[in-house]
Amino acid sequence: MATPNYGYEKRQKELAKKKKKEEKLREKSQRKLNPSSEGLAPGDPETDVASLERDPPTPPDLPTKNG
Repeated sequence: MATPNYGYEKRQKELAKKKKKEEKLREKSQRKLNPSSEGLAPGDPETDVASLERDPPTPPDLPTKNG
């Protein structure tokens, strides 16, 4: 039976990680160039900046020291 080549496996993992990182950077740069991409849905309260400006989030009620 052949012994596993751990160096080869490690190199393949490193190459896959590097490729994934480059792909994420490429997608990020594309989003910067085209901000109206599918990631932001108009009218979606979580991504719509205008709705956040109209209705700012309310802070949670915190218990006070004296009460």
